[in-house]
Amino acid sequence: MGIFNLINTAYQSLGKNKFRAFLTMLGIIIGVGAVIVMQSIGKGAEASISSSIAGLGTNLIMVSPAAANDKSARLDASTYQTLKVEDGEALKKHCPAVKYVSPLIRSGVQLKFSSNNAHSNMMGVSNDYLAIRGMKLKEGITFSLQDVKTSAKVCMIGKTVKDKLFTKNEEVLGKVIRVGTIPFKVIGIIKEKGQSGFGQDQDDIVLAPYTSVENRITGSEYIQQIYVSALDDNSVNEAVSEIKVQMKKQHKITGTAEDDFSINTQAEIAETAKSITGVLTLLLASIAAISLLVGGIGIMNIMLVSVTERTREIGIRLAIGATAFDILSQLLIEAVVLSVTAGIFGVLAGVGVATLISSFVGWETVITPSTEIMAFVICTIIGAFFGWYPARKAANLNPIEALRYE
Repeated sequence: MGIFNLINTAYQSLGKNKFRAFLTMLGIIIGVGAVIVMQSIGKGAEASISSSIAGLGTNLIMVSPAAANDKSARLDASTYQTLKVEDGEALKKHCPAVKYVSPLIRSGVQLKFSSNNAHSNMMGVSNDYLAIRGMKLKEGITFSLQDVKTSAKVCMIGKTVKDKLFTKNEEVLGKVIRVGTIPFKVIGIIKEKGQSGFGQDQDDIVLAPYTSVENRITGSEYIQQIYVSALDDNSVNEAVSEIKVQMKKQHKITGTAEDDFSINTQAEIAETAKSITGVLTLLLASIAAISLLVGGIGIMNIMLVSVTERTREIGIRLAIGATAFDILSQLLIEAVVLSVTAGIFGVLAGVGVATLISSFVGWETVITPSTEIMAFVICTIIGAFFGWYPARKAANLNPIEALRYE
């Protein structure tokens, strides 16, 4: 009997008890759908994070304080202060592969304008910061070198801060907001960037000259980070080497002494994020795949029942000349057809649910053809694996005993 005839016979056999066949397929449908949904969410998260990291800026390199050793304990890097503005100035002066440099001083602040209050993040940066981060102004101007030198009380604000402090059509440029008790004049509105892949609102921000934040807000001589941009993509590794050498000179680190700073590139951040999302995606898909195992057991169970119900039919076929291979092939094809059919519905269900999640929940989902192909391959394997034992049992029946079966 040809393969197409076997498939047709399998559908006819399954069609005799449609509801039972549907219940058997349900586990596979749920399993395949769940795997596709989990994969699409994971791939979507990976794409979103990659996009956000790309949005950090061009050829970005970040210099941060290294975690400090305190006897046997190792302190978190955020609690360790080693970087100063002078470090950034030295990098810009002595590192040929570096194009832009900006100190970064971050502080949570309370903002006030008229009767409106808002909590936000204030960042003290240099004129190069916008270029490093690939940020643009929607309105107004950035602060000048003179503003940095004089610790001028000027700032640029993001859309979220604007919406919190001002009414919809209110003129913002030139207005004075209070950062704590200190007045800052708004000279620019930053072009909207939206949420990052890490769930952070990139528009909830106030940018001011780093000298203004250092002298008027934090009162500390230390900075949190130094943002650096290499000349181009091909200069990133060279820039990292130059930065490391210069930072060692600045901090007088010699020999095998441990660095009190760390250097991270955009590529390293992306690789770390990709690794994390990959593990999470695999974990979610593995949990969802348990449904496939349950569905496979269901297929084995229903095929065993089918063999029992059709014992006399199998005995008649064997008696009139059918071989054990014919019986094995027919029942194995039935199991595979049952599993693959369930897989088709599972793929449709998974794509539909992923699309709904993207539309109504707002999560980015990415459905790849490889995931759908993988689902069909897995369904075929499940059908063949769990259908083998019942089919083998049927093929090994004794024709005489099968004809006597009541």
